[in-house]
Amino acid sequence: MMTELPLDQVRTLLAVVDEGTFDAAAAALHVTPSAVSQRVKALEQRTGRVLLMRTKPVRPTESGEVVVRFARQLARLERDAHAELGMTGSGEPTRLSIAVNSDSLATWFLPALTRVPEELRLSFELRREDQDRTAALLREGLVMAAVTSSPDAVTGCSVRALGRMRYLPVASPGFAARRLGGRSPQTPLREVIGDAPLVVFDRNDGLQDEFVRALRGGGGASSLRHFMPTSEGFVEAVAAGLGWGMVPEVQAEPLLRAGRLVNLAPDRVVDVPLFWQQWKLDSPALAAVAEAVAAVAAETLAAGRLPESLAAERLPNAV
Repeated sequence: MMTELPLDQVRTLLAVVDEGTFDAAAAALHVTPSAVSQRVKALEQRTGRVLLMRTKPVRPTESGEVVVRFARQLARLERDAHAELGMTGSGEPTRLSIAVNSDSLATWFLPALTRVPEELRLSFELRREDQDRTAALLREGLVMAAVTSSPDAVTGCSVRALGRMRYLPVASPGFAARRLGGRSPQTPLREVIGDAPLVVFDRNDGLQDEFVRALRGGGGASSLRHFMPTSEGFVEAVAAGLGWGMVPEVQAEPLLRAGRLVNLAPDRVVDVPLFWQQWKLDSPALAAVAEAVAAVAAETLAAGRLPESLAAERLPNAV
């Protein structure tokens, strides 16, 4: 098995993964589909591994993910070198791909990006994914950095603790009285919440079930669930009375003060630890973003509030 990884073959594999098909990769690279196929096969022969699953769209195998990640890191280093040498020429901005969970995106993450120096000319490509799954995008080489809930570093990545996002069990006052009041005001929440409709983000959202299991000592939440796949839509659905849900404290606080939400269990919360993972590269762009993200996370996640710049814009119209 040959040990060299020819750059044209590595870049071709990346193009196939990004474009989804051999034909689309050929068009992007301005070569024939046959040339693309030959390069991928040659790279597989060199590595002694199958690198692509020939599906539609194609997907990298576990070994392919390693090569794809290498290709993206190589491209990142090449762009940084061009910038430092003043060889950018085209004036095109540098693209930086980041995976981030919806709740962070809706609350504290965007203000962090505004702190990145403009002279770096970065173009952000954000991939929204559950915090339990963003690390998979790093592993597959689809993003360069991610906000994750895992402290375990993806191979080739560094990890930095950001803080904890706190979630409160809330509902609209009308819903709480109608569906969680029980037969009397003295009825414990644990006896009625198991049958109450709830709002979830998607089928990977387990926060509500986690809360109910902790409250009742086992068992999950009701099967009557409303799926709301945006952070803002989730809060709107809970405030509208469709069901109860675990809402980030920073989004719940203004609605609690306004009387539009009630806290179902003031003595119980669910804290989700968040971490920043990124490629181990000596990249000025990645370093600048990491510092900005860590700074805003320290100000917001620990304090449990929105940055002032965002609070002034969002809180009056939170739902």
